[in-house]
Amino acid sequence: MGSLPPERGMGEGDDGSSADRIFKAGFFISLVFIAFVAGAIMTTAGVTPGPQISDAYLGGKALYDRATTTQNLYLTDLWYPERRSDKGVTVNDAARTEQGLTLYTSGDDAVARLIAMDGTVVHEWRRPYSSVWHEGAAVKRPQPDAFVYFRKAIAYPNGDLLVVYEGAGDTPYGYGVAKLDKDSNVLWSYLGNAHHDIDVGPDGRIYVITHEFVDKKLDGFDNFKQPRLDDFLVILSPDGKEEKKIPLIQAMARSEFRQMLYTVSAFAVSDPLHTNNVDYITAEEAANFPYAKEGQLLVSFRELGAVAVLDPDEETITWAKRSDWLGQHDPDILPNGDLILFDNFGNYERANARSRVIEVNPRTSEIVWEYGGTPEAPLDSMIRSAQQRLKNGNTLITESSGGRLLEVTREGDIVWEYINPVRAETLAGETVPRLSILCWGQRLPPDYFDASFTSSLQATSQTGKKTI
Repeated sequence: MGSLPPERGMGEGDDGSSADRIFKAGFFISLVFIAFVAGAIMTTAGVTPGPQISDAYLGGKALYDRATTTQNLYLTDLWYPERRSDKGVTVNDAARTEQGLTLYTSGDDAVARLIAMDGTVVHEWRRPYSSVWHEGAAVKRPQPDAFVYFRKAIAYPNGDLLVVYEGAGDTPYGYGVAKLDKDSNVLWSYLGNAHHDIDVGPDGRIYVITHEFVDKKLDGFDNFKQPRLDDFLVILSPDGKEEKKIPLIQAMARSEFRQMLYTVSAFAVSDPLHTNNVDYITAEEAANFPYAKEGQLLVSFRELGAVAVLDPDEETITWAKRSDWLGQHDPDILPNGDLILFDNFGNYERANARSRVIEVNPRTSEIVWEYGGTPEAPLDSMIRSAQQRLKNGNTLITESSGGRLLEVTREGDIVWEYINPVRAETLAGETVPRLSILCWGQRLPPDYFDASFTSSLQATSQTGKKTI
């Protein structure tokens, strides 16, 4: 009679089961690793479905970023912890300042304020984006009004105002242009994705920068992502009708300066130009600036680190220059032919602040003047910011992230200073209130406005607290 196999006792065979589990776990991890490597290779090489997965991830991340940003306005780049508790005008050396009214835009609302030399608000334009928006706008789902602000404003002598809307925490963030009358009524609007800057030519035509996502590959430039955020120069009629739209990346690609496009940093290949300035070049400016002629446009490409001249008729870049600046904003041509701009990151003299305003000789690249602040109050603004050379030789500086306007002499003395008085409550984990940025400021001569508008100016109160 044959014997039966022995019964397994308690615990017998555990070694085999453990080995099976280890093998299965290792096999699963190997599959995940292989899939990860394969996905990375396909994404890098542009092989389907790698790019689609990448686009889906970027789209999802953008939606997540928008959702989380919208939850707290004060965590956007419109608000920063205050550096000083001062509010309003802190310095006013009347004998050495350029007298006039100062127009500025702020991140606390869709608002532009006109202030006297003592900081008194004498006029205000305010128009929420929701009252301008319509279904034909490029932005289909705009941010709440608290997140939409005036990036730039240009005042007309009769009190009309051109404004550029931007939306914090959104991409594209360009929300459009509107022209308001002195009472903030909308005269017309252009709701393409206008952003950053705007200028008006002698004939009343308006020059704006817009952007939009483009899926089409740019021949010869495989370093750019698709889709990417491309910039355009749009010319509007005086009543806001689009007359011309120039793709700026193609204007650069067809120029003799096209090699600059190969130097775009890896983090910027989805927004390779980031155009942040447009100025109509007048006959007076062109007279001492041999690289441009009247009617051409001075533009700034932040991601290329370049200031350039665009010929709107030929639709090409005719001149471009890099120099000792980084992340620059607001270049202007001075009467002597020099360039002046706000250099956001190029000041390596200080470890705690990188910003400065520089005047550069474009022929030699020599920095002939600069101001980087003082050791106690250095200039420091990662983004935005502006400058204006005044008739008396002083320079009005907008230090955006610091919420500060300051007028400095050639010797570097501060003769006028204004700190944005608008504050938010102190956030959890922080010890000081948050301050609203100042986007841009401009000093206007005392006789700039018509008498009919000037007679309507009156002092108005401005609260120091922001409420939503």
